[in-house]
Amino acid sequence: MSKVLITGSQGFIGSYLCAEFLSKGYKVVGVDNFSKYGPITRPHDNHPNFHLIEMDVIDFDANNILPELQDVEYIISGAAMIGGITYFHKYAYDLLATNERIMASTFDLAIKLHEKGILKRIVALSSSMVFENTTVYPTPEVNVKTCAPPMSTYGFQKLAVEYFCKGAHEQYGVPYTIIRPFNCVGVGEEDAIGEHEVLSGNIKLMMSHVLPDIINKILKGQDPLHILGTGEQVRCYTNGKDIARGIRMALESEKSLNEDFNISTPVATSVKELAEVVWNILNPGKPFSTVSDEAYEYDVQRRIPNTSKAQELLGFEAEVGLEESVREVIEYMRGKE
Repeated sequence: MSKVLITGSQGFIGSYLCAEFLSKGYKVVGVDNFSKYGPITRPHDNHPNFHLIEMDVIDFDANNILPELQDVEYIISGAAMIGGITYFHKYAYDLLATNERIMASTFDLAIKLHEKGILKRIVALSSSMVFENTTVYPTPEVNVKTCAPPMSTYGFQKLAVEYFCKGAHEQYGVPYTIIRPFNCVGVGEEDAIGEHEVLSGNIKLMMSHVLPDIINKILKGQDPLHILGTGEQVRCYTNGKDIARGIRMALESEKSLNEDFNISTPVATSVKELAEVVWNILNPGKPFSTVSDEAYEYDVQRRIPNTSKAQELLGFEAEVGLEESVREVIEYMRGKE
């Protein structure tokens, strides 16, 4: 039974990863310091093959490796300081500095385990934000080499994650795979500690992710619906189960060794189209109308990946459609009311 370390295991994508790997027979060690949501329980917590270490990844000591980590064959580096658009810029320096320390600590551990002949691979979670300034759509992986670097410190640091992979491989021979998830949607997303409330029409929101915010406003009866900017911003909303499955397929494939992948649905949806899907589920037959709130200065207008590389090399295709994802999140949010 292979053993995988998932940093940020109690986070949004991390919880999907734990569920995916446990369902496939892996032993999973999760590391999380609960800094994003505070103390939180996840469905995988009581699984017999799951062990949680509550600590900050920055505190890993590669020269005195914890007993639970000494036989780890795979590392998935998911821990990061992360939030919504406002969070990126409110904590521009802290986010950059903290995430660099997290990555250095994680890779120090990976290098030591590789030198001992134990580690088979590190899978690093980058972000679609490395393509913040691309002009090529759908965006292929190779475009990261030619497009202008990201403007946000978050996007720039995610690009640095990819260079941690390349540096550790070039100097120490550490095998890696880079994953760029695009706009994960699903259950388990909570308000991040440190997010600040903003007024959207008559409703205060934490502005964490667009889908929960839209659902929240419609559940509270907002009509017309307030959306940021024109609503023409385009994303590829990918269910967390699909992202986790794609990451596992990449980890298990020899074809992904020292490669990078966009893991996403190829289906592009505007914010206004997403809002209308939610509206029609919650308010069937009721006319849909919107009001534009002032757009964020830094909001990226288009994020559309080319997913052919993952399809051709891994056999990965997203399976969960947008409406199914929306219904999952609606049910989850109603359960919290």
